[in-house]
Amino acid sequence: MERIAVITPVSHLKGVLELLLTKGKIFLYEESTKNQVRELLLTHNIDTILCNPNQQTYKIDKELLEGTKVTLINTCSTGMNHIDVNYCNDNNIKIYSLTHDMGLINNIPSTSELAFGLMLSLLRNIPECNNHVSRYYWDYTQFVGRQVKDLTIGIIGYGRLGKMMYNFCEAFGANIKVYDPYIVGSTPPNPISLENMFKKCDVISLHVHVTNETKYMINKNLLGLVKKDLYIINTSRGEIVNENDIIEALENKTLTGYGTDVIENEFDDLTKSPIIKAMNKGKNIIVTPHIGGMTIEGQTKAYTWAINKL
Repeated sequence: MERIAVITPVSHLKGVLELLLTKGKIFLYEESTKNQVRELLLTHNIDTILCNPNQQTYKIDKELLEGTKVTLINTCSTGMNHIDVNYCNDNNIKIYSLTHDMGLINNIPSTSELAFGLMLSLLRNIPECNNHVSRYYWDYTQFVGRQVKDLTIGIIGYGRLGKMMYNFCEAFGANIKVYDPYIVGSTPPNPISLENMFKKCDVISLHVHVTNETKYMINKNLLGLVKKDLYIINTSRGEIVNENDIIEALENKTLTGYGTDVIENEFDDLTKSPIIKAMNKGKNIIVTPHIGGMTIEGQTKAYTWAINKL
């Protein structure tokens, strides 16, 4: 019987735990430290790990896996930066992810919906308004925002999530520009160069995977091209932007706001995050704790699909 360590929360999802129990002997470690999980792997001869990066505060790497019986890591996600893929490849540990399961992920718009929500929250100062009223004040004059209609919105990455964000913005009457040099066989609608996007757009939303080409692609060189107020939305990965350059751009007013669901050091000490520190110092930053795919509907579909691979 397969011995499965579940190191991501599943108990809140109807039917998921019941499905897991049909796949093998389950060790439920929904809230656990890296040391606790390693002890579990060693003492119970675990051969399969079921995981998801959103709640995980550590990386699945040599430190966790060395000397264990693990042969499969099944992640209920498209991204895999929470796993040391090279170590797994070198040690014959298979990795299942949802990256190419288009039949599933094309029907989960949760992350793009969050990107649109972060954009609205920045444009309309929603968190600041809520904090203002919570102190029993009622003065709108300091919260006059922007409407989406007629804004120029740039989308970097015209894959599954970028296309969904495009459709949301189009429905609200925005002028949309797209940058994606990796589309095969066609061009995206309203294509624009990356440089011109930063010169012309009011909002830029990021929808790309982390690669050698995209890591730190948003940096002071591009931010230095900005001609007007700019908001950046990041629901991809923290490493897509140079976080220190983002903060510097906010300080010198090149950048008006930054809304992100991800930070670079998600698996480390959060008190060291420059983005969270800057937010706590009053910079116009909104950070959510990697909740992009974390809807009841999206999670249930993704986890059920992933578990059925076992």
